[in-house]
Order: sequence, then structure tokens, then C-alpha cells
Amino acid sequence: MENNYDVIVVGGGPSGSMSAIEIAKAGYSVCILEKDRDIGMPVRCGEAIGYTGLTQFFPPKPEWIASEIDGAKLIAPGNIELNIPFRNETGFILNRRVFDYDLSKIAVSSGAKVYTKSYVKGLLISDNFVRGVVLNYLDKEIKINAKIVIGADGIESRVGRWGNIKTSVRMKDMESCVQYSVANINVKNNQMIMYVGQEYAPGGYLWIFPKGDGFANIGIGISGKYSKNKSAKQYIDEFISDNYPEVSILTTVCGGVPCPKPHKNPINNGLMLVGDAAHQINPMTGGGIASGMKGGQIAGEIAVKALEKGDYSENMLKLYPKKMFKVFGKTHDRFYRIKETINQLTDTELNHIAKQVSIIPSDKVGLSDVFKSAVYKKPSLIIDVLKVFAGI
Repeated sequence: MENNYDVIVVGGGPSGSMSAIEIAKAGYSVCILEKDRDIGMPVRCGEAIGYTGLTQFFPPKPEWIASEIDGAKLIAPGNIELNIPFRNETGFILNRRVFDYDLSKIAVSSGAKVYTKSYVKGLLISDNFVRGVVLNYLDKEIKINAKIVIGADGIESRVGRWGNIKTSVRMKDMESCVQYSVANINVKNNQMIMYVGQEYAPGGYLWIFPKGDGFANIGIGISGKYSKNKSAKQYIDEFISDNYPEVSILTTVCGGVPCPKPHKNPINNGLMLVGDAAHQINPMTGGGIASGMKGGQIAGEIAVKALEKGDYSENMLKLYPKKMFKVFGKTHDRFYRIKETINQLTDTELNHIAKQVSIIPSDKVGLSDVFKSAVYKKPSLIIDVLKVFAGI
């Protein structure tokens, strides 16, 4: 490990790797510091991503894909089932352990350095500029200098807090999540299942994402304002006991998922935040792989421009959030407004919506119909729905 790099990336997930790839390809020195022993472990998400979301970066490798999804089954509180085909998009359930590891390999092949078991415990700051990091590595305290530090260290983002970037999330925008990877489950390999309503997941949803050969991820995300009465774990445990008592639970992950609007200014002098640290998560679904990768890529591109000009000031780095909002931030803002309305629906209203959508012929129904029906109490949001699905 050297004492100086042009850029230090803290965190070896997809967002951090994408930043490092862009910087290394441009010929600048960059290292990724990952606190865990292995890149890709532990897996902390549902592992779902859209075809377009993935292929905008790389052609999918077969070993990345656990299953391909061409539709969703939505189940309302009254057990009303809606089978929604994905007409213009295929979904993937990833093998994140393999996927994340391979992204770090791509970063290395581009010229980046990766160091695991590297616990960053502080920033080097002088003259109001971030100048590097302090970390524990191989039982030694090390200081590394850099022109720019990129924080890809997740929702807790200590890097952001140390760098005086406000990263806190309101309780109502924080999802409490639990996910089990299970075996011995009988579900379709090409269809995700999602349950909504107070009984299943108040202020959120419960999901089953198939991974083939009798394996699946069963997870839940509920609004933080509901979790004080009954934990997410209680909800999912009761669901599994009632619906899939025969499954074996292989792994368990839990934690918070921030679902606010994207951070408006995830930068400071010599510092940028990407991925979960910058709240680059779809506030509607809680999914953040593709948007986090895009945010990381954009941050890498702007870091290269800053290095070319020798300007690492906040004013220079503002190009990053500006481009991020143009590419996907405005869409996430729209999703947030839609989510706020949907989360206020009662179980009776959700059942009414399900019944209305179920009338639509199966060869014509789509996800946009569900969303347009869900915001019927706020007709002005129809425009947001149409813009989201039109990709505007």
C-alpha cells in the first residue's frame, strides 16, 4: 500500500468499484479500501436489477445471474392477485457475491488497487479540504494522502459525517429491512412476488425473489415509523410460518435502507459520496444497485475532470450532483412523490385498486396501470407516473 493516490475510494461495493474503474481508465492512481475480508460479502440487498440497468454498464455474465424475471405477482391485502408481465424490460436476480467480486476485478484490471480488511477510521483534513484517510491495515495505523476521497461506505457513511456532509435520514424515510436466503421453496423462477398492505408490510412491501433450483430471497422492508410497534423480523417470521413453513433459512441479513430523495449536495472540498451514502436508492422500491453504479460512474468521471484541472474544490465537484440529477435524480424525486401517496393508502383502498386493475385484460395490463391507479387520489401525480415510465 502506497502513501499517496490521486483518489481513495472507501467501500468496495458496486458504486465504489464503478468510480475506481472510471478513474483508473483515465490513467490516474486510485485505490479501493474495503473493511470486510472479502468483496461481495456479506450480501445486504435483495439482488434485483433490471436488464437495462445492468447492460448500460456491462454485458451480463451467466455466473452473475441467478434467475431472469419477466413478470411480477402483486398480492393485495385481500389476497387479490395481479399477474403483471414485464413487457419492455427483463429483470435479473443477481448473485451479488460473484457480481461485486467481479466488478472489483474489473477495477483492478483497469489499473486500480484493492485492499480488503482496511478499516478507515478518519479523514485527513487541512485548510477545509479532505486530503486523505487514516486507516487500520494489517494491525497498523496508516495515513494515505489523496487529492480526492470518494465515500462509498453505505447508509451510515462515516466518511460523509467526518467530511461535514449531512447524511442523516428522517425516520419515515428509513426502511427497516430483513431478508432470508432460503432453500426448499416452490416458486416460479421467472416471476417475483410482492405483498403489500398493513398485514404484510406496513409502509413498504414483502418480496420473494427466486434464485432457481428451489432457492429464493424472502425479504421485507417496512417504514421506520411502523417498526416500533412490531419489528420487520416479526412480520417476515409470521409470513414464512404461515406460507412457507417447510423452507430452510440459509442466511439472514438485516439493516436500514434509506428511501429519501437523492442527496442534493453529496460533496465537499476534496470529497464525494456515492451509492447508499449519497441516498442514490430508488425511494419507491428500495433498489439501489443500478443507480448506485451510475452515481459511482458519474463521480468517477467528474473526479477525472477535477484531476485534469487540478481543482478539487466543492465548486468544481458540483458538476457531479448536477449530472446525477439530470441522469436519474429527477426520476427518483418523482418516485418519492409517488411513494408518499401510495404509503398513505389503506388496505381497503389497496384492495379497490387491485380489483380495478384486475379488470384490465391480461394481455394489456402493465406496471404503469398499477401506479396510475394507485395515485388516483392525487391526479397531478399521473404526470409523474407517465414521465417515469416514459423515461423522461
